Amino acid sequence: MTATEPLDRLIEAYAKLVVRIGVNVQFGQRVVIRGAVEHAPVARVIAQEAYRAGASLVTIDYTDPVLTRAAVDHAPQEQLGRVLPHQVEGIRAWREDRPALITLTGNPHPTLMEGADPARLAASMPIDLMKEFLPIITTNLIAWTVVGAPNPAWAQTVLGEPDVDRLWQAVAVAMRLDQDDPVDAWKQHIAKLHQRRDLLNARGFDRIRYRGPGTDLTVGLVPGSSWMSGAVTNDDGTDFVPNMPTEEVFTSPDWRRADGNLTTTAPFFLAAVNTLVDGLRLDFHDGTIRGAAADRGEVAVQTHLDGVPRARHLGEVAIVDGDSAVRRTGLTYSDMLYDENAGSHVAFGSGFATTIQRGTELSPDERIEVGVNQSNTHVDVVVGSPAVEIDGIDADGRAVPITRGDVFVLDTA
Repeated sequence: MTATEPLDRLIEAYAKLVVRIGVNVQFGQRVVIRGAVEHAPVARVIAQEAYRAGASLVTIDYTDPVLTRAAVDHAPQEQLGRVLPHQVEGIRAWREDRPALITLTGNPHPTLMEGADPARLAASMPIDLMKEFLPIITTNLIAWTVVGAPNPAWAQTVLGEPDVDRLWQAVAVAMRLDQDDPVDAWKQHIAKLHQRRDLLNARGFDRIRYRGPGTDLTVGLVPGSSWMSGAVTNDDGTDFVPNMPTEEVFTSPDWRRADGNLTTTAPFFLAAVNTLVDGLRLDFHDGTIRGAAADRGEVAVQTHLDGVPRARHLGEVAIVDGDSAVRRTGLTYSDMLYDENAGSHVAFGSGFATTIQRGTELSPDERIEVGVNQSNTHVDVVVGSPAVEIDGIDADGRAVPITRGDVFVLDTA
């Protein structure tokens, strides 16, 4: 696809990538699409493509952020965050029929929660849904992916004007739709990420260190844990790509072993409370976030850390270098999916059971015991930039360069 292609053709090509590479829909499989009501135009095109791929049933579960704000402002305190039994059962049913799950992102109301009471905003989180949802996702029980859905408000945030066509062109570059054969381009890209994953696994590092302006953080890894990347395979043997775009290699660290400080290099939305956070600074000691400050969104972050059990521990460390297609667009998206793939990052909250041997067979308490954090949140924060160096440190304390000047150099180290 090129910038001169009609927009409807670009969106159709996008939907094909999402359905056939992102979740790899199988013949006769059910498909669930989740997104805000403003994402409907994109959701509908993806639904049509899912049926073309052989889906048996496609449903779209819409949320309305404006309704959430109304509840935060006016609902009785005891009703905030309430989840009805049929909602829980709907997600629990995924364990039985294993649908392909497509989640749409791209904030249609970036300033909607400004001025909201932080405590009521935190209380509005649907914790009971997250308790059902996150264990299914973090263990890759089903094929799932998260993808962007351009809309006027997101375009305004990214571009300074509500030019959805222009945002689509940027998304096309990030998704490799500007290549002659996007499917082949994705296959080559995933192969490159797998090579990086294998290099990291072969080294067996004990710790990872991020070091740059405002950041000096050392994070210990779980002995025998594995790095992951690009495409993964679910319990049914289906290959899928959890994030599109994706530029990362990642693992879940030992939640007990993080010391130092970090400063974010890109703003992000704390999605659980729909709040923009910028200039976040976190201090770690013995694996725990002991201090948090931010230029914007500080109260929301602190309330989130205080309100969600085990949110103060890390669940992911990830490496992204300057070869990122998202980085090539030259834009800041203020959206976790895109911005985490523009730079190396860490995440506080839940880790991935799939990074440890037989991790999906362990109970949440057993995963915590071996070092993989379990929580009802997972928040990625970008710390990478050309000025940030990443080292792997082996058990003997020897540091090996992984990135320098935002270039992945481990294969030449």
